[in-house]
Amino acid sequence: MDPINEVNKTLDATNATVSKYTDMAITYASEYGLKIVAALLIFIIGKWAVKKLTALTKSVMEKANVDKTLVEFAESLVYFILLMVVILAALNTLGINTTSFIAIFGAAGLAIGLALQGSLANVGAAVLIIIFRPFKVGDFIEAGGATGTVEDVNLFSTIIAPLDNRTIIVPNAKIVGGNITNYSMKENRRVDHVFGIGYDDDLKLAKDTLMEMMVNDERVLQDPEPFVAVSELGDSSVNFTTRAWVKNADYWDVYFEQIEKVKLMFDEKGISIPYPQMDVHMDKPEN
Repeated sequence: MDPINEVNKTLDATNATVSKYTDMAITYASEYGLKIVAALLIFIIGKWAVKKLTALTKSVMEKANVDKTLVEFAESLVYFILLMVVILAALNTLGINTTSFIAIFGAAGLAIGLALQGSLANVGAAVLIIIFRPFKVGDFIEAGGATGTVEDVNLFSTIIAPLDNRTIIVPNAKIVGGNITNYSMKENRRVDHVFGIGYDDDLKLAKDTLMEMMVNDERVLQDPEPFVAVSELGDSSVNFTTRAWVKNADYWDVYFEQIEKVKLMFDEKGISIPYPQMDVHMDKPEN
């Protein structure tokens, strides 16, 4: 057997195999290469277009003075939906049957939804908050066991900052499922107090003093007019109820200052403020 012939046969077989796979590679490259390039271009250009459209949507809503919470939610939703459309278009260009993907995503979404019912309840509550707008970012509210200023509303929770500058994260479902008190929704707010005087004090003088305290405060609105009346004859005091309407921004300043002013004015005019007392009687032991 001629060794040279054997080597030549081996080389011919190798060349034939290489040629075969080269032809296959050229065939697949010519068939799928353009599809891959087209899919990549669709994804890259589509993602760029999605960002531009999302930014445009946000800009239009901000110029229309739409609530900040709604703007952020709509921005996230628009971006997610448009990006999914771009991804499906890229996959379709590759020849992949996107219908089966949609079915798979639907089944996966159902399974995830059942596993994350609590989280999805928070998402649903976020949608309700955004649609019905019981409050907005910057409002002072009482909801979900927390009281403070709303800093942010996202898909899962509402961020509330109390007066002492803490941060409370409340699940949206807990907020929607209970009472919501919005102290910022109305332009004006009423300051209510109860002040007591002794039974031996001058009733008319005390009433005039309380009215004077409110009328002389420029922050107290005169329409509706301030109100003072005897509300209770208590066990150890005659109690007055005062009501004064103020701008929402002035509420806490007026609330605390009125307490201080009443004490100082009552002291100046000799009007007493009763406090609970206890008389203790001690029997002398018999010798």
